[in-house]
Amino acid sequence: MEDYFKKPVDGISSSYFDEVKSLRQYFFGCPWYEVYDLIEFLADGGNDQSFIQSVNDILKEEMSGYRFVSGRIVEITSEEEIKTIEEALTVPDSLKPVREHLSQSLTLLSDRKNPDYRNSIKESISAVESLAKIISKQNHSTLGPALDAVEKKAKLHAVLKQAFQKLYGYTSDAQGIRHALLDEPTLDVEDAKFMLVSCSAFVNYLVVKVQKAGIKI
Repeated sequence: MEDYFKKPVDGISSSYFDEVKSLRQYFFGCPWYEVYDLIEFLADGGNDQSFIQSVNDILKEEMSGYRFVSGRIVEITSEEEIKTIEEALTVPDSLKPVREHLSQSLTLLSDRKNPDYRNSIKESISAVESLAKIISKQNHSTLGPALDAVEKKAKLHAVLKQAFQKLYGYTSDAQGIRHALLDEPTLDVEDAKFMLVSCSAFVNYLVVKVQKAGIKI
């Protein structure tokens, strides 16, 4: 715990019970978001899966609006949405840029003290754009032309392609500089969550379609 509280060595009590008492006082006296920060720390960077499952079970039992998702506590409770995001975050290393965009989107969304919904949305759609560029091998393209190329290679469903092209258009101007959606004054957690879940689902869909088409990525 010294790594979390950053206490000087001479400030740590030699008594186990004194330290437990101090921790209890902190836990019940700190702002609500710091409780989740502490729980995230105790999850060992998302590596302690048994701890994470236990916490999620308790959060569900207590009807909390938060759950662990890929090592971060986020305002998402749907098990299907959690699985969708976590699956997208396990894409192979050849798709590292996609994983990094989704991970950053999750990080920005999970910041309970200062959430950044605008940039979370930007990172989510950027994940889809990165994947389309990798598949189409059009590194300097934007999402629309890249998806057109993917459609020809992987038999992408036209309606889904059009849906994401429109969604991308909603978050971009003609030059691909995202500002139309980002200028909205009322963006909230629901907007960022929708984009993260939707883009994660589309990433999973594209990966499967490409694999079935025998395209190496």
